[in-house]
Amino acid sequence: MAKVIYTLGDDISTDIIYPGRYMATVLPTETPQFAFADIQELNGKLKAKQILPGSVIIGGKNFGCGSSREQAVSALKGYELIVVAKNFARIFLQNSINLGLQTVTCPNLEAVDGDTLEITPTAVMNTTSGKSFQVVPLPNARQAIVEAGGLIPYSRKLVLAKAQGN
Repeated sequence: MAKVIYTLGDDISTDIIYPGRYMATVLPTETPQFAFADIQELNGKLKAKQILPGSVIIGGKNFGCGSSREQAVSALKGYELIVVAKNFARIFLQNSINLGLQTVTCPNLEAVDGDTLEITPTAVMNTTSGKSFQVVPLPNARQAIVEAGGLIPYSRKLVLAKAQGN
């Protein structure tokens, strides 16, 4: 079960997720402190560790639009957040896969702050409202990358398996 900690609207850009003024900070260990820096309530709770890993941020349509800023994904991954949105900007979604950020495309989701969600490969169940919503699953190859923790761990796993003759 995952708790919804913040609900955002449509067209949430990478500038909102990770403001451009912090682009000089690129290390994945440092980017999380700037996640949603201009949404002070959310940023403060994240930095104070008041939000548990596996918590959910809800987005509308076109989540992660704007630039190809990988730091936007890195900042969210640093808190091990799950992003459930109606859909994602293409580059943001690919960056999420590459870095192992759990994203769930759920076009008809109805959820608000405080709701509890059960996320499966085929549906998001809002246990607070009792409603279930179908997800658009990632292709198996992309899901395997996310489950491995991102493209680098996935590639490492394949190379090791090949070296061991598996």
